[in-house]
Amino acid sequence: MTSLDAQNIDRNHIWHPFDAIDTPENIIIESAEGIYLHTIDGRSIIDGIGSWWVNIHGHCHPKLVAALQHQVARLDHVIFSGFSHKPAIDFTTKLLQAFEHKFDKVFYSDNGSTATEVALKMAFQYWYNQGKSRTKVLAFEGAYHGDTFGAMAAGERSKFNEPFFPFLFDVTFIPLPNGENDKIIEEQVKALLETEQYASFIFEPLVLGAAGMKIYQPQVLDKLVQLCAQYGTITIADEVFTGFYRTGKLLASNYLSNSPDIVCLSKAITGGFMPLGATVCKGFIFDAFTNKDVYKTFFHGHSYTGNPLALALANASLDLLLEQNTLSNIQVICTMQRNFAEQLNLHFDFVNAKSLGTILSIEITNTASKGYFSNLKETIYSYFLSRNILLRPLGNVLYFLPMYCFDIDQLNFVYSEIENFLITQKKSQN
Repeated sequence: MTSLDAQNIDRNHIWHPFDAIDTPENIIIESAEGIYLHTIDGRSIIDGIGSWWVNIHGHCHPKLVAALQHQVARLDHVIFSGFSHKPAIDFTTKLLQAFEHKFDKVFYSDNGSTATEVALKMAFQYWYNQGKSRTKVLAFEGAYHGDTFGAMAAGERSKFNEPFFPFLFDVTFIPLPNGENDKIIEEQVKALLETEQYASFIFEPLVLGAAGMKIYQPQVLDKLVQLCAQYGTITIADEVFTGFYRTGKLLASNYLSNSPDIVCLSKAITGGFMPLGATVCKGFIFDAFTNKDVYKTFFHGHSYTGNPLALALANASLDLLLEQNTLSNIQVICTMQRNFAEQLNLHFDFVNAKSLGTILSIEITNTASKGYFSNLKETIYSYFLSRNILLRPLGNVLYFLPMYCFDIDQLNFVYSEIENFLITQKKSQN
């Protein structure tokens, strides 16, 4: 099949996420290795976003390829109700150990949205099973927790989900802490929790990814988690993006003194190879579902829940993540991201650059339109793609999310191109 044939079939018959009328031709990838995506027409593109935040070790990492090949020859899939298997048992053991045994149960699903969907349903039914009416949810303004209905309801109301407003349950949204409103937020949340109506508080710890990489400090979040524990409200940390050392620690929640009750995981969990979601919870959550009354069962499941192939990859990815070489690389990336952010703030007065762990966020302020639908979005995307770098901006926010296999030279190359873009942007405004 020629490149043109492939493009025609893709354009005419495949419905891609976030497709719009003016969407350019999709770039067809034939293979990938390390930080590079190789196109059908011979280009090599640096993947600067880990393919939508899922890849942490680099494409087609040989250890993950070997783990998948080994598992696929032994067991492809089996129903996870009434059956189990070694990849699930091994990964659960490793995961709970890595989380220092703060949690007791793991519920598997298919992706990040289903992981948060499961968590919300767990929290609602936790109260229902005890005959208590707690039906409200607390979340941050600007939140994003997925595109399935429960996850969507817990997220920011916007043009993304406007057609579904009539079908979403009510959520109380509170401002994101900014250092100036911290005390007000604490008092507001305390007053809400005192009503004993809130089933759960769901949050993205320390950074709101899809909202534009909005980074906030852990102190207020720690206090809110503490207040929730005081008033019995279940806390749900959506670590779908922030988990697996994205913020410099295994979990962003590890920056807190108070541990959440439930943690949602996905994206990097299999190293970017296969879809998998995990909802990890403390024992008291599960205890509310263990009863001789069959109607108190958690009636939730997916056909591919606990898929052995995905869990074999999760095992191999976690082993690779915890190797000293990987941890050392992560620390190098964290340091370089922080130093580069400081350098940008020093030399460009129209950017607000921040870093958290391996995450670099650059808000460009000298533009008329801001937010996700900023007209700068396509300018940024096209500029870097023309230089064979995949950076997918969130409106006027440019971010760089290196996979942990990036070396110093590769990081510096991307940094130089970011600086070149900002110089171009500055000249265009003069």
